[in-house]
Amino acid sequence: MRSAYDDLSAHLRAAALLGSTAALLAWDQETFMPKGAGDVRADQLALLAQLQHERATDPRVGAWLAACDADPRPQLDLDQRANVVGWRRDFDRATKLPSALVAELAQLESKAQQAWVQARHKNSFARFQPWLERMVALHQQKADCLRAPGQSRWDALADLYEPGMCAKDLRSLFGPLRQRLVALRERLTAGRLVDDSFSRVVIAEPQQEAFVRAVVTAMGFDFSCGRIDRSAHPFCTRVGADVRLTTRFHRDRVLDALGSTMHEGGHGLYEQGLEPAHLGTPLGEAVSLGIHESQSRLWENHVGRSAAFWQWCWPQAQHHLGSACAGHDAATVFAAANVVRPSLIRVEADEATYDLHVMVRFELEQQLIDGELAVANLPSEWNRLYREFLGIEVPDDRSGCLQDVHWSCGLFGYFPTYTLGNLYAAQFAAAADRELGGLGPLLARGQFTTLREWLRRHIHRHGRRHTPAELCRLVTGSPLSPEPFLHHLESKLGGVYAVSSSR
Repeated sequence: MRSAYDDLSAHLRAAALLGSTAALLAWDQETFMPKGAGDVRADQLALLAQLQHERATDPRVGAWLAACDADPRPQLDLDQRANVVGWRRDFDRATKLPSALVAELAQLESKAQQAWVQARHKNSFARFQPWLERMVALHQQKADCLRAPGQSRWDALADLYEPGMCAKDLRSLFGPLRQRLVALRERLTAGRLVDDSFSRVVIAEPQQEAFVRAVVTAMGFDFSCGRIDRSAHPFCTRVGADVRLTTRFHRDRVLDALGSTMHEGGHGLYEQGLEPAHLGTPLGEAVSLGIHESQSRLWENHVGRSAAFWQWCWPQAQHHLGSACAGHDAATVFAAANVVRPSLIRVEADEATYDLHVMVRFELEQQLIDGELAVANLPSEWNRLYREFLGIEVPDDRSGCLQDVHWSCGLFGYFPTYTLGNLYAAQFAAAADRELGGLGPLLARGQFTTLREWLRRHIHRHGRRHTPAELCRLVTGSPLSPEPFLHHLESKLGGVYAVSSSR
């Protein structure tokens, strides 16, 4: 006889298949879809979202969950119990959202994303403004459906990406963190001049592509069930059993291409590290966006911006980039990869200023969702905060409030997960360094498999078995703290700039 768990699992696996089909169409929209297909693609995505939501909120799901909870017999093992807990959270949340709103959001997100691409190309916020106004209004409705009594709209949306995250806790974290980062930047300005000329060498895109592909292959990304393509904004998505990465290239910024590709490769390794047997269940999904970002930032920064990595990587660069490497060596390129300079573009920011970009967006989207900031005033407020937080002037919309794809996709409450990811990454890297007897020698030999398997054992294979806070304590023995991240930055950058690492 089939159990309630069997019926529940089969039903929700089908819902997950609908979601993976939508992910494939969304990936195609960002990579190969012809411009003229946009309207129909929006309708396709809206229909799939509606079908998935209807299946996820089917009353039978509630009945099956109740039967699993009520059965006193120990017939469910620990994995099945963990799945039931995850499905219960998903069901309780999904049933708060009307199916029509889910479909309307999916359709709007598809069209708004295409409008964002055009507005960014034209350097015109006015072209995107009506789409963003509609997006904010619908997410206010979504937040009102989701939020608990006394919970803010923004907190309700943020909980979708990082369970338990709230603006109050983030503010208490971001305030001191911002002070330490600004103080670090000021100390570094008194340090030695760092040669970053390698970052401006013109290199043909095919050479860059071969180089970054070789690095991601060495990291352990499995191309038999994954691929790399190009998009306006790099991303990673899982399409059922395969993982799609995208990156982008500039003729004179090979380190940006490398960092972006290693970042998305870190996401991809997490997705490929989830247990295949749990596909379509909570144990086959990442626990949170903050933990997901920890994997991308760990590979991008703790590996890709380390001196040990460049001992291994420099011969790879010479092989693929040829004469572009003349006049440079591993030490100078390591230093170039760690230059600290306030900049306009978040995804190209250095480690010491990156989180200031996140804090700008955190402030703005709370005001948008809470109705305190009109969308029409977003560019001027964005520019003001960039002057205040990073001390730089924003020259245009493309390098200002149009630079990120997230709001066109409806990802409100998402941005702080990047900073949480930085904090988790540093704490995980420190734990791996202790347990593996030092990461430096492994990275210098290109022995990335050891680190990848450590991450797979301690983080990837757990899926959603634990909350983010529980997982952090389980892996590192301590609650999340900014201190490992600040120690990592102050120690490494102090060496690069030949200044004291202490406050």
